[in-house]
Amino acid sequence: MFVKKVKIEIVVHDNMVDQVVNCIQKIAHTGNPGDGKIFIIEVDDTIKIRTSERGSEAI
Repeated sequence: MFVKKVKIEIVVHDNMVDQVVNCIQKIAHTGNPGDGKIFIIEVDDTIKIRTSERGSEAI
């Protein structure tokens, strides 16, 4: 059986991680195989190419 998959990447400030994770879990949960996984990975730096802003200003 083929289960369609979607990959979503979201970058948020540290203080929003729990809120975003809880929201995704609430909306994505069906109880069936294929509900997905959430990986929490630290981003070392961000650079907005258009403006050259770095760090939290670039998010």
